[in-house]
Amino acid sequence: MDSLIESLLSYGWWVAALFIIIGFVALVKGADFLVDGASAIAKRSGISDLVIGLTVVAFGTSMPEFVVNMVSVAEGTTDLAITNILGSNIINTFVILGLTALVYPIASQKRSRDFDIPLSIIAGVLVFAAVVIRSPWGEDGRSIGRIGGVILLLMFAYFLYNTLRHAKDHPEDTEAEQIKLIPTRRAIALILGGFVGLVVGGELIVKSAVDIATRCGVSEAIIGLTVVALGTSLPELATSVIAATKKNCDIALGNVIGSNIFNVFFVLGCSAVVSPLPAYSGIELDSWIAALGSMLVWLFVKTNREREIKRWGGAILLLIYIGYLTYRLMNV
Repeated sequence: MDSLIESLLSYGWWVAALFIIIGFVALVKGADFLVDGASAIAKRSGISDLVIGLTVVAFGTSMPEFVVNMVSVAEGTTDLAITNILGSNIINTFVILGLTALVYPIASQKRSRDFDIPLSIIAGVLVFAAVVIRSPWGEDGRSIGRIGGVILLLMFAYFLYNTLRHAKDHPEDTEAEQIKLIPTRRAIALILGGFVGLVVGGELIVKSAVDIATRCGVSEAIIGLTVVALGTSLPELATSVIAATKKNCDIALGNVIGSNIFNVFFVLGCSAVVSPLPAYSGIELDSWIAALGSMLVWLFVKTNREREIKRWGGAILLLIYIGYLTYRLMNV
């Protein structure tokens, strides 16, 4: 399949653009199929809808980022692996929450304010620390090494354990997913189809992104921060927009912050364990912007009685993103 994709890309940039679109569709639908099939099998195994929602469904929404990262690592395009995660988190916070807050103020739950948002701040800080502090274990500096990946995965295990324990102790704070019970054969077919969609979509996106970067004379990091990151954030964007139209925006905040935590601790952690991820030019700024987004969200929900991100807060998030993106594009 690799040689076929590369030969087709030689026909022009429009093929790469088309492959990017097809790849994102395959990623999103593949993740949906995988979640539906795995959720149905988990339910038949006696696992509660609440636990399925917090594990299978949550993992499924991060599958686009995960697959793109695994393909990027396998192809040796590690800049895409890091910028896909940092770019997705930046877009999630500044663009998705910003737009959602403009439509309707975003409410927050106590757990998000006290645990999830602070943990997402730590995630951005850890990425920054990993590339600026020399590892005491002898790993090369300016990279997220395997030890760093293990630390991120341990943080993810802590997050998952704490989330499951909180859901068990406070079921009223967590909305259970409505899992559909479907025949086992169909569930297996959905899982297999989902894997195929994810793999094909990931291959198309990574190879097309590299081709576009080469043709345009820009770095893979810029393509990862913009085109790839936006595409892999489509599930969060769709969920947040729907939540905003229903004036149920606390779900939007939980989805975005949860996705950011999954992206750094699980996806980036797995990527670094598979292969160390060398730093690229501008990673310090990108990781700090990712952390800044969570810091601003935390300040917004902590400094008013309603514990909301107001419309003015959404406007600030969007303006900061526009300024950041303009600076990055002007300094490629």
